[in-house]
Amino acid sequence: MTSKVFSKLLGLFVLLLVFHTLVMEIVFHRFVEHTAGGMLHVLGRDAFWSGVIALAVALPLAAWVAGGISARLRRVVTFARRIADGDLAARIDVTSNDELSAMEAALNQTAVRLSKDFAELESSRHELALMLDSLQEAVVAITPEGVVRWSNAVMHRIAGSQLVSGRPLVHSVRDPELLACVRGALERREFCVGRANLLAPGRVFEINAAPLPAGGALAVLHDVTGIEAAQKTRREFVANVSHELRTPLTSIQGYVETLIEDPNPSPETTLEFLGVILKNTSRMNRLTEDLLALASVESPNYKLSLQPVRAIVLLRDAIDSIGGIVVDSGVKLQFAGAPDALIMADPDAMHQVFGNLMENALKYAQSGKRIRAGARLLASEVQFTIQDFGPGIASEHLERIFERFYRVDKARSRESGGTGLGLAIVKHIVLAHGGRVWAESELGKGAQFHFTLPLAPSAQILPQTAEQAPAATS
Repeated sequence: MTSKVFSKLLGLFVLLLVFHTLVMEIVFHRFVEHTAGGMLHVLGRDAFWSGVIALAVALPLAAWVAGGISARLRRVVTFARRIADGDLAARIDVTSNDELSAMEAALNQTAVRLSKDFAELESSRHELALMLDSLQEAVVAITPEGVVRWSNAVMHRIAGSQLVSGRPLVHSVRDPELLACVRGALERREFCVGRANLLAPGRVFEINAAPLPAGGALAVLHDVTGIEAAQKTRREFVANVSHELRTPLTSIQGYVETLIEDPNPSPETTLEFLGVILKNTSRMNRLTEDLLALASVESPNYKLSLQPVRAIVLLRDAIDSIGGIVVDSGVKLQFAGAPDALIMADPDAMHQVFGNLMENALKYAQSGKRIRAGARLLASEVQFTIQDFGPGIASEHLERIFERFYRVDKARSRESGGTGLGLAIVKHIVLAHGGRVWAESELGKGAQFHFTLPLAPSAQILPQTAEQAPAATS
């Protein structure tokens, strides 16, 4: 570009000089028409050499002027290229006070304004990206061609490394519901709602896809897995409670109707029917109490009255409180020892834990005729164990026996009057203490239920006394 400018300027100077020479030739020719021939020759020769001298002087001058202008234009071109490449810090050195200097100053002002506007846009973009990354919802923007324009960190965690900007969305995700919602927003320009089940194993997402004003679409995915699980649990809970109440109510209704329809029932029949009715009402009462207890321990407002208690005292009190039931059943309750260590516990809540575990063991201890209760000291906690010697529990049930209404043997559990909530209550109380609870079993050799309670901050281990030695209570 600068060489073209230089050539044009130089050509202009040459044309001016040629024009000057022609004018001088015409003037001198007319001037010397009436003069002698010798004088005409001298004047022509002088005019020629004067033109040559003028041309010799003008050419370097034209080259110097054109070179200066060309150098300044080269700086302008270099500046424009740097701006085009994204270097908004580029500036032109303004050294003169002519028209080109005014243009250079204006270009510098434009660069300053562009740099400021770009910095503001970059700051806004960074803030928007941080805000979208902080959302719990997954967000992905798609171009009108169906290509991923941008996605936040949550979407990357869900879709994995396959989700890349500049790649078609259909090549990044395989969930048909998400693709259908995005297609509806892109093609029909309407708000679409759906539910994705295939983006991540075991997770459910609610999809909201909306068209963007400038083209393309924006999809927002909200994880509703917890809500779905809660609704499923609620439905199952209602169904289980209804089923548990229906059985005794149906029995009560049947026996009452029989008594009403028989005008003169025998005293023996009446006593028998009333006994069945009492048994079913007791079962309903136990279910109601367990439901209230479970609701209490699952409530966010459930509070424990924690205090330092000696493990051996806690276990002894539990054995003494349930001793009468054990004696009536003909099962031996053995004390397997416990450390004299201070633990943090709510005695009333732990009384319920021991009661539920021992009653549960009592249902399955008839074949072994004994239950063993003991505890041992660990690094920072005490582990309690309630063991029965009954038929045992199959391994596939061990992970679920602490769920509400879960029964290994449903027929036997209902026959014994169980509600299916005792172990769930145990789990919540132990977890509220900061402990752990689990079960171990081998078919034919009984089951062991373990739970732990943390040591008191100032717990001291005392030497084992005679009271800690294994003993038996019948």
